[in-house]
Amino acid sequence: MSNILLKSVCKAMERIAPLRLAEKWDNVGLLLESPVQRQGRKVLLTIDLTSAVLAESLAKETSVIVAYHPTIFRGLQSLTLSNPLQASLLQCAAQGVSVYSPHTALDSVWGGINDWLAEGLMRGKEDGEIRSLVGDKLNTTIGESEGGEGRLVTLKEPIGVDVLEKRIKSHLKLSQIQVGYPAPNESRSSPVRSIAICAGSGGSMLAGQDADVYLTGEMQHHEVLAAVAAGKHVILCGHTNTERGYLPILARKLQAELQGSDFQDQGLGVVEVLVSQKDQHPLEFV
Repeated sequence: MSNILLKSVCKAMERIAPLRLAEKWDNVGLLLESPVQRQGRKVLLTIDLTSAVLAESLAKETSVIVAYHPTIFRGLQSLTLSNPLQASLLQCAAQGVSVYSPHTALDSVWGGINDWLAEGLMRGKEDGEIRSLVGDKLNTTIGESEGGEGRLVTLKEPIGVDVLEKRIKSHLKLSQIQVGYPAPNESRSSPVRSIAICAGSGGSMLAGQDADVYLTGEMQHHEVLAAVAAGKHVILCGHTNTERGYLPILARKLQAELQGSDFQDQGLGVVEVLVSQKDQHPLEFV
């Protein structure tokens, strides 16, 4: 890898979200290294590498795309222009755009997406406690926790479900969310204190967790039924709606890393980190 910008982005992203924190089933890291080297110093952040995001990237002359969701998830048996995703990857390679994905590493790391979700449910850091939902992931070298799967928010004082709903809408900038209540006639002001969180699709992780509320992007139908039958409130916000709001934070972190002396002493120069304006949730309420 001779491209200094790509090499720097990979190193900086590893500092922000170490790939060792990713789930074993995930496909993270540098997924596409273009053989063409652009002269520009622009990086584009997105949740998904859609055709609209690719067009935006080419128009803005970016050299690296950091796509949260892996553009290559399982083994490819071919690369053809007839497949839209593969066509995007081929265009990236031809146009000098490399692609990196952090995915579940960015979910697990302290200060990552799940922490951003959790903090939006509280009025301040003193309003409750945030811990990993499944278990901490230790750095074996220093013996300290670097993150964990999901998050569990325990508020100091219970709040009504209606209050929690308003906080979620405000934090995610949504006008509508889906809510499952344990009892059909239950008051929306029923008090809750603990919220189990998983960005994206959290059904398998949240199932069986001891919390008043399950908050995620999407769950399968039978998972929702099982949760409400077990007395849990379920709040679904749309898969990427639980992730996209973190991109400006990631942009600031990546920009700060790339401006550090480690990279500047190597002659990296000024880098512009952009958040995609074309990246959006694929479904709309109509």
